[in-house]
Amino acid sequence: MFCYQCEQAVKSEACTVSGVCGKDPVVAALQDLLIENLTGIAFYAHKLHGLGKETPEADTAIIEGLFTTVTNVNFDPERMRDIVLESQAAKEITRAAYVAAVGADADALPAGAALVPADTVEGMLKQAAKFVLRLEQRNDDVTSLRSLILFGLKGMAAYADHARIMGKEDPAVTHFFSEALSAIRDDTLTADDLIALTLKTGEVNLRCMELLDSGHVERFGHPVPTTVPTGVRKGPAILISGHDLPDLEMLLQQTEGKGITVYTHGEMLPAHGYPGLKQYAHLYGNYGSAWQNQQKEFAQFPGAILMTTNCIQKPRDSYMDNIFTTGLVAWPGVEHIEADEHGRKDFTPVIERALALGGFPEDKEDVNITVGFGRNAVLGVADKVIEAVKAGQIKHFFLIGGCDGAKPGRNYYTEFAERTPADTVMLTLACGKFRFNKGDYGAIGGIPRLLDVGQCNDAYSAIQIAVALSNAFGVGVNDLPLSFILSWYEQKAVVVLLTLLYLGIKNIKLGPSLPAFVSPGVLKVLVENFAIAPITTVEADMAECLG
Repeated sequence: MFCYQCEQAVKSEACTVSGVCGKDPVVAALQDLLIENLTGIAFYAHKLHGLGKETPEADTAIIEGLFTTVTNVNFDPERMRDIVLESQAAKEITRAAYVAAVGADADALPAGAALVPADTVEGMLKQAAKFVLRLEQRNDDVTSLRSLILFGLKGMAAYADHARIMGKEDPAVTHFFSEALSAIRDDTLTADDLIALTLKTGEVNLRCMELLDSGHVERFGHPVPTTVPTGVRKGPAILISGHDLPDLEMLLQQTEGKGITVYTHGEMLPAHGYPGLKQYAHLYGNYGSAWQNQQKEFAQFPGAILMTTNCIQKPRDSYMDNIFTTGLVAWPGVEHIEADEHGRKDFTPVIERALALGGFPEDKEDVNITVGFGRNAVLGVADKVIEAVKAGQIKHFFLIGGCDGAKPGRNYYTEFAERTPADTVMLTLACGKFRFNKGDYGAIGGIPRLLDVGQCNDAYSAIQIAVALSNAFGVGVNDLPLSFILSWYEQKAVVVLLTLLYLGIKNIKLGPSLPAFVSPGVLKVLVENFAIAPITTVEADMAECLG
C-alpha cells in the first residue's frame, strides 16, 4: 500500500505497511481500485455534461465513492467490494448513455474507463496493484498537484453527500467532480493547468459548503448560543458521533419518550445549538472529546454508540457489541444500520442495546461548554464587535480551528489559545477545539472571547463572518486584524484550505506538519503566492500575528 492522504502518514511521508488510521493493505488496495474506477465514470459523465446530459447515477457513485475513501470512514473489505461493484454498475449506465448520445464509444479510453473490476476481493486486489498512487520523485509537481486535487475532491464529496441527504444539490458542484477527476488522469495538462484546477476546486467547494449550510439552517434553524453540560444523567444512554445531523434527528425522534438520554461526541457537539435539535429534552450533553480519544472514552461509556460518518477507530473488544455504524462508515464485525429507499433508518438495535446496558448509575456534574456562535449569531452582534474594535477593546481576532489528531505537536493549539491576550477574540470550529474549549477565557463587552462556530462542516459560516467584518471595515480580509491558525488531519481540511486559497487568504499558519503530498515545487508556489507557512513556536507565531 501507499497512502499519504492524512497528516499522520508514517514519518510524514506515507503509510506503506499498514495505515496509522487502522486501514490494512487490503482495504487500501480496494480504495485505490475504486478511485480508478471513479475516474472512468467521470470520463463518460464529463463528456455527457458537455452534451447537456445529466448523469444522476454517475454523480451519486462518484460522490459516495470519494467519501468512502476519506480517512477513518470505511475499513470493511466486503463493503468496499460492494461499493466497487456498485460503481461499475453506474459506469455501465453512464457509458451506455454516452454511446446512445454519440452513436459510438470513445476512441481512446483511459484506464479507469476500460477497467472491469473482478467480482471477488481477491480478484480486485490483483487489479489494484497497478493503480496505487505513488510519488516516485519527491519533486514531482504534477503528481503532487493531482494528489492535492484528488484529496480536495474527497473532502468536498463529504460536504456534498451531507448536503444531498438534505436535498441540496447544484449541477455546478456535481458536474465539477467529473471534470476534475477526468483532469487528474489527463497527461496533456501542465502544472500550471493543475494549479488553476486546484484553485477551482476551492471555488466550487465554497458553493458546496454554502449548500450544506443552507440545508442545516432550513432544516434545523440558525444555531443560537447554547450552554452544553459535559456531565451525565442517570439511566440508559446513547452516544452519537460523526457529523450527520439528520441521523441525530432521526435518533432523537425514535428515542423520544423511551427514557434514554442522548449524548453527542466529537463533531456532533455543535448540534446542541440548533433550535430544531435542542427542542428534544433528552438531548442532554456532550460526552468525551475528539475522535482520537474514542477507544478510551467509548470503553467507559455504559450505553450504545452510533457512528454516523468518518472518525471511527478500531473498536476495542470491550465495546464491540455496543457500537453501530450507519451511512458510509463501516468496520468489520460492527452492526450496520442501512437506510431504506426513502432515506429513513431504523435505529431499533441501537435503542434496544442502550436499554439492555442500563446506562449511568447516577447523575454527575461537570463543566459546561458554550456552542452556537454561527454566522447568524455572530453577525447579530456585529455592531458591538465593530464598536469594540474601534474603541480599542478588541485588538485582534484569531481563527484557531481544524482537525484534531493523535500525532505529537498538537498541544501547540492548546498553548496558543491559552496565551492569546485578553483583548483578543478567538473563533474556533471543528474538533481541534477540544484541545482548549473547556477553558475560561472571559468576555469583552459581553462578547465571549471564545466563539464556537461549529463543525468542520460549518467552515462556510466562519468564512462569512470574516467577509462580513472585512465589509464592515471597508478593507480586504487580509487587511483585518485576523490570523488563521489551522490544524489539519484529513481531506475535508484539505479542501477548506483550498477554499481559503481561492479567496486569496494569506499568511495562514498550518500544522502540526505540512502535507506529505505537497512537493517542494508546489510548496514554493503556496509560499510565494499566499505566504502560507508551517507553525513554529507559540511565542514566535503569536508575536508575528500581533505584529
